[in-house]
Amino acid sequence: MKSFFKVSYLAAVVSSCCIASLPVLANQDEAIEKSDIEQIVVTGRAGAGFLRKSETSYAISTLSDEDLVTDNPLSVADVLKTVPGFWVESSGGEAGNNIRARGIPRDGYSSVSLQENGLAIQHDGGLGYLNADQSFRLDETIERVEVVRGGPSPIFASNAPGGMVNFITRKAYDYDSAVMKFELGDYNHYRFDGYYGKALKNDMFVSVGGFYRQNDGVRDPGFTSNQGGQLRISAGKRFDNGEVFVDYKHLNDKVAFLLPIPLSYDANGDITDAPGFDANYGTMMGPEVAHNVYRNLGDGYDFDLTDGTHTELNQFTVKADFTLDNGWQLANNFRYRQSDTLRNGLFPTGGITSAQQRIDDLSAQYGSMLPQNSHVELAFTNHPNEVFNVQNNQGNGQVLNGNLLSVFVPLDEVINDLRFSKQFTIGDQQHDISFGAYVATYDYEFVRYMATAMFEVAEQARLVDAVVVNDAGEQVGSITENGILRYGSLYNNVDAGADIYAFYAADEWQITPQLRLDLGGRYEVSELSGTVEGTEVVDLEASDTFADDNFITGNGEFKHIDREYKEFAWTAGINYQLSDELGYFARYTDSFRAPNASDFNGNPDRDDLKVEPITMFEAGVKYAADDFSVYATPFYTHFENMRFTDYIFDTTTNSYRDQTAYGDTKTYGVELESFWQASELLDFALTGTWQAAEYENFNFTNQQGEAVDFGGNQLIRVPELSYRGTVGINLLDGRFRTELVAEYYGDRYGDVANTVNLPSYHVFNLSARYDINDEFVAYFNVQNINNEIGLTEGNPRGGQFIGESNADDYFLARPILGRTISASLRYSF
Repeated sequence: MKSFFKVSYLAAVVSSCCIASLPVLANQDEAIEKSDIEQIVVTGRAGAGFLRKSETSYAISTLSDEDLVTDNPLSVADVLKTVPGFWVESSGGEAGNNIRARGIPRDGYSSVSLQENGLAIQHDGGLGYLNADQSFRLDETIERVEVVRGGPSPIFASNAPGGMVNFITRKAYDYDSAVMKFELGDYNHYRFDGYYGKALKNDMFVSVGGFYRQNDGVRDPGFTSNQGGQLRISAGKRFDNGEVFVDYKHLNDKVAFLLPIPLSYDANGDITDAPGFDANYGTMMGPEVAHNVYRNLGDGYDFDLTDGTHTELNQFTVKADFTLDNGWQLANNFRYRQSDTLRNGLFPTGGITSAQQRIDDLSAQYGSMLPQNSHVELAFTNHPNEVFNVQNNQGNGQVLNGNLLSVFVPLDEVINDLRFSKQFTIGDQQHDISFGAYVATYDYEFVRYMATAMFEVAEQARLVDAVVVNDAGEQVGSITENGILRYGSLYNNVDAGADIYAFYAADEWQITPQLRLDLGGRYEVSELSGTVEGTEVVDLEASDTFADDNFITGNGEFKHIDREYKEFAWTAGINYQLSDELGYFARYTDSFRAPNASDFNGNPDRDDLKVEPITMFEAGVKYAADDFSVYATPFYTHFENMRFTDYIFDTTTNSYRDQTAYGDTKTYGVELESFWQASELLDFALTGTWQAAEYENFNFTNQQGEAVDFGGNQLIRVPELSYRGTVGINLLDGRFRTELVAEYYGDRYGDVANTVNLPSYHVFNLSARYDINDEFVAYFNVQNINNEIGLTEGNPRGGQFIGESNADDYFLARPILGRTISASLRYSF
């Protein structure tokens, strides 16, 4: 199966690039490399005319394919590190990461619309355990990226108060082009990318491209972490009055989901490795939990950790753009996707304790149920001849629990966006108006199983059993079974979906040659429906241990979901263009975030879900010349009555409990994006964000029944200051370029209480490009040169309202990935 999968991708992609050595009329990289003065943007607007980047009344960043190849991002989240206003956490691996835009306190992609060619990859990027970045992989079929921050995003896309990220694919209408790229990395990484576009007669083209890669992962679990690929086939036809574009994408890829690891402090109080664990490259995942069958009703649950986050997706897109006889422009964008996503992971739960303390706790918890004249000891599950050193195993003598969690989420989705646009003049003033209708429908399932195990604190951790031994030293029983403390510690079975209808309108009103007023509104209706199975706790009675005594499973009773939410969003922006180079803008947006079907996964009866109002304001100055550009954007974001839910794992009962809070948040900030071409040899780029993000109020009742308000505290995991500076050096008449990148991220907190400190850190990266000749280009890239241990989150399962302390000798947190080195050879003809 794996061999066939690998060969199929390689055969398809390689053959597409080697059909024939046809002439290339122009270099595609050069064709799209334009200054900001000339660059036309398509994201964040719906008009019939054209707007340059320097003329928009909102903040937008653009990335060319050369930017992408040079930076060599490991994930979609890494792509957005160059964009100001976005706090990016890419420490989770190649998918399943977090993005927070302008202080909007939502994880994943729930506030940002991830798009391909102007249409969402997934209507709601924040569906439970189904981050939108799991359905997208960057490869050589992408020509450029446009990123809108805030602004009109919630008018032209659902679930996009924070912005839109639009990946735009190549089109080979005007000339043939092809790319092949081979890449190697120092973590047993191998990757091949290919693209071939053929310009046909009668203004048509066809193209095919994709990638295949496999590697052990930067954090090596002892098995292949990331393996799979993607295939895209596109075709287009231009007419005298328009275009039809068709695109098919198939993704079959699995990536490891990286989670918090054990850490410690050195003598100076700085974060460092825990004994027996490398903070830069270590992971709890290992061969002992790579593939097992765990107790379940019936034949057992087949848990394959080597699958990681495994996405199998088929996506079909049709775009039609035509100018009608009456001058109106019609644009219709249709997309169908069907995907099966399996997310298997090892989630450390917290509660790192000494082995002796764990023995004492288990003895107290189960003592009355154990045989007389017996006691509890710890023993390795799969190494019976090795004695567990209670005082100093792995140099730390610690143990912790981990959840072996499996979630299966199939999704069927249809999205269609139809719009009409027209330019007309009234007197001396020009209007560019648009009307649109958006429809989306999706059906998804959510099936979750979990078993909780005990581990040593070590890389590729081994399972540990709590065994019962008599005074003669003979084992007479066990609390755990094969390292499992509790089978069936979590269960969900959901079948739900939604129908969404939205209508929007916009007008770009050119009042004078310098002054433009942009208006827009969107009315959206979300109808949620589905069923959620109830749960019960049963004794499987299949083991002599306690591991299967409290198994959570379905009770066969299904409750229905039937909810409807309606809301209106609007925006008004002005742009004053003093010249081609200099302009000013300001914009106010009143938006919202509606609940989705996954909000009912564990509780179909909940009545606390409401539409959350969002208020945003931004103003900015834009200056773009041939050798210098700067975009400075002050912004304000306000969330009202936002719902926060904290899921805390109790390491005594090995079960989750939750609590809910409501609060308002506000964020003031400034974004900066600048570039200076000092000479032909030297250039500088700087992007940065300063933001004061805080909870205006945050009210909840703690476990002791006390009312708590964390108003005034800094928003969780968002730094006040972050920046990215790049120094570029060009030599050999431009054939050689190297970039040194410095990144800084300020202090953050891992909990709302602001008790879990995530210290500031610096990261340095290096990239180089050498044009060997007109066809071959070599790339070299080093990420995290200084091997910084920069924390992006604490231990969410230990509590996000009031977090699990990281002041102890050992604690859990998720750092960025350690230093990686990669090199690639790119051949284009």
